[in-house]
Amino acid sequence: MTINIENESIHSDEFEVSLSKTYEEIIEEVIIDALDYEECPYEAAVEVLLTDDSEIHEINLEQREIDRATDVLSFPMVDYDEAGSFDGFDDRYELFDPDSGELMLGDIVISVEHVLSQAREYGHSTDRELAFLIAHSMLHLMGYDHMEDEERAEMERKQEEILLIHGYTR
Repeated sequence: MTINIENESIHSDEFEVSLSKTYEEIIEEVIIDALDYEECPYEAAVEVLLTDDSEIHEINLEQREIDRATDVLSFPMVDYDEAGSFDGFDDRYELFDPDSGELMLGDIVISVEHVLSQAREYGHSTDRELAFLIAHSMLHLMGYDHMEDEERAEMERKQEEILLIHGYTR
């Protein structure tokens, strides 16, 4: 499993002291929990960028034509016939890193500013907010969406179940 985490946030000091463990530990735990929860049969690769509102705003505008900052962006590299189903991937060589053989799931971009402010706003820990955004994004990387009410309810249920594995509760 390859989880590359890059932290470009100017708020890193405040962020790091607000966590009960390192952000790397939280991110890695939740990514592994999400993959196990969805029974991913492959070793996987995920890229995570921790940044600030100005950078995520720029990415959101460039990639999605939405002119505002957001808390998290997900960029899946896999198209699924059915969300969370890895059936038929063995013959889809383009989905796998030729060097490592890992399934290339995609990229996650998180605004540290949003993590800090949303944790305060919602009255829970920074750990829980970071874990929630990673779980949410991992479900997107595995084909889930929340455009319809039924999809949203399923995604919310799965997020909460993933978060419970390591006790990231409100």
